[in-house]
Amino acid sequence: MSTEDKNLLRGGQFLVREINSDEIFTPEDFNEEQLMMKESVTEFVDRELWPNKSKFEAKDYALTEECMRKAGDLGFLSVSVPEEYEGMGMGFVSTMLVCDYISGATGSFSTAFGAHTGIGTMPITLYGTEEQKKKYVPKLASGEWFGSYCLTEPSAGSDANSGKTKAVLSDDGKYYSITGQKMWISNAGFCKLMIVFARIEDDKNITGFIVEYDKDNPNGITMGEEEHKLGIRASSTRQVFFNETKVPVENMLSTRGNGFKIAMNALNVGRIKLAVACLDAQRRTITESIKYANERLQFKTPIAKFGAIRQKIAEMATNCWVGESASYRAAKNIEDRIELRKKNGKDTDQEAELKGVEEYAIECSILKVAVSEHIQKCTDEGIQIFGGMGFSEETPMESAWRDARITRIYEGTNEINRMLSIGMLIKKAMKGHVDLLGPATAVANELTGIPSFEQPDASVLFSEEKQIIVNLKKLFLMVAGAALQKYGEEIENHQQLMLAASDILIQIYLAESAILRAEKLAKKEGEENVKEQIAMAKLNLFHAIDIIETAGKHSIISFATGDEQRMMLMGLKRYIKYVNMPNIIELRNIIADKITEKNKYCF
Repeated sequence: MSTEDKNLLRGGQFLVREINSDEIFTPEDFNEEQLMMKESVTEFVDRELWPNKSKFEAKDYALTEECMRKAGDLGFLSVSVPEEYEGMGMGFVSTMLVCDYISGATGSFSTAFGAHTGIGTMPITLYGTEEQKKKYVPKLASGEWFGSYCLTEPSAGSDANSGKTKAVLSDDGKYYSITGQKMWISNAGFCKLMIVFARIEDDKNITGFIVEYDKDNPNGITMGEEEHKLGIRASSTRQVFFNETKVPVENMLSTRGNGFKIAMNALNVGRIKLAVACLDAQRRTITESIKYANERLQFKTPIAKFGAIRQKIAEMATNCWVGESASYRAAKNIEDRIELRKKNGKDTDQEAELKGVEEYAIECSILKVAVSEHIQKCTDEGIQIFGGMGFSEETPMESAWRDARITRIYEGTNEINRMLSIGMLIKKAMKGHVDLLGPATAVANELTGIPSFEQPDASVLFSEEKQIIVNLKKLFLMVAGAALQKYGEEIENHQQLMLAASDILIQIYLAESAILRAEKLAKKEGEENVKEQIAMAKLNLFHAIDIIETAGKHSIISFATGDEQRMMLMGLKRYIKYVNMPNIIELRNIIADKITEKNKYCF
């Protein structure tokens, strides 16, 4: 889709617009440069990371630092850094691609990479002065220096703006003295630069600072011992203590009191990159699982031939493929919005990137939740396929499962992100950026009318599935519209209702992304040549309807009574109805056959 398209989808608008398959970007659309980058990153992972998994699990922090330097030498740390600061200056999709494929071998390296390239470097490239960018960004882009991000405190986790770390201006006005405690700081053990958030006097909002760290001249900075964690064991994670740490006034990041905004925008980018960073770990888990299942004989038969294993493989692959479809769809929307803002000339490059990502904050939260939960399911099933061996450290499954667990916590817990997605959608509607009221009113009127008896055209691929997507959007508008009408701004006090609404929203976005990708592929390659992808899109939609039905029912009976409740429950049944129910076992077998034959994840 051209960046000149005035109808470029805004964040959250997928809910009220019908999208065509030629409007979305898919991994099949990677250009030659992106494919070369993918190959280069995969080669690095296979050479430097995958063979050393046992060392990472043994908490070899020095190996993590060494591999980060090698990644810097190959340019991987500089993909998103503008060329004027000695970076590669590649687009948002390319930065996502690198984050995806470099994260497949071990969560330890993935966390170090993400913390450095994202929240360790990005705040300076986006908010720093020209002097700050010239001084620090080239060192971070090359891997000469590594960055960390000091936001979380013992009493300030999800409520990041409640931090107690203080910054006091010196009498001569030349520096701030920072005093306080930060915890869960990734890369703390080998960083040379910290993005630190502190409060000046009694300001409402925190302020960001760029703080250099030299072990030989610590400047009031002390480190706690390495944390002993369930997973990501070779990711350096420490508490950091500041005791009147002197920071020159010119190292304030952006303006006084702008730290909370910096932190939130950094998290938006971090969320979508966390989602994509869960993908290659899923691919590799599936590949290892099918290799084992093809080799493991029980009753003189490879267990890959047993229906119970085939079901697991098909579901694992489907979740991975669907998450990938949605992640790159959103990535291209962000990239196009950034380019459009640059072309219009109203923003600097940094402002364009900030506003481009912020535009799709809803999608970023959706993806963070969905894909982090996919990887947990995938690794859990990987252990199950390996059986007793899966519980052993000799196989890669148990470490993959442990590493996966953190993804549901950092960049904002999944519970926080579920509520954020709904809260941000409501705010967009109030600002007029997404028209929810009009479509919600139309749905309410439709419920009292005669339902359509028009049948889908079975000869047209996804004719019924696309109509179901339209209906699922109506279902969300029905539930959300009625809940908002009852509770208004107080809706945020009804967290369980918001969690249920977010589950509906998540499933709609992922199901639509998968169907549009499969349809686009079928137009290009022919339906028979992509029958597995078609099967995955249909299988995912079937599961999405189950989740949406449960979430919708729980929502409706929690706030509606009498005739309103009966009417909405009838609407729920209408909007999730199939005319031709898919054969789920047949769909799974189509997917499993392909993976078993190829002996790897092959989509």
